[in-house]
Amino acid sequence: MNHCHTIAYRVYFEDTDLMGIIYHGRYLYFFERSRTEMLRDHGISLTTLATYDTYFAIRDAHVRYLSPGRFDDLLTIKTSIEAMKGCVILLKQTMNNQTGTLLAEATIQLVTVNQQLKPKRLPKEITSVLEPLCSTDTSVRCE
Repeated sequence: MNHCHTIAYRVYFEDTDLMGIIYHGRYLYFFERSRTEMLRDHGISLTTLATYDTYFAIRDAHVRYLSPGRFDDLLTIKTSIEAMKGCVILLKQTMNNQTGTLLAEATIQLVTVNQQLKPKRLPKEITSVLEPLCSTDTSVRCE
């Protein structure tokens, strides 16, 4: 992944099922936190977006579970913006444990909307911050 944002989280007991394995729904939780922190690390908070009447809605989420994460694992989550066009942002995310084992991969499609849930382009102030983070793959263009 190009221009990856990387963050680490510890797996707590509350994140696991009875066997000490990360509950499948919690993977989305970790991925969500990672996306939010990526934005924050580039000076964009969800509160800032709200001042522009701009919000993110998940349009599509695909998660491939490859290996179980466990209680007390140290997760490393990488997030990259693969494409931006109009009101759509496509992100790729990976989750590894402390030994480097790939636990899960996610492809998330965000749609930017206003408070009435109508599609809305990202404000240019936000786009100018995110465009440089887009993949440099020539098959994907940031607009």
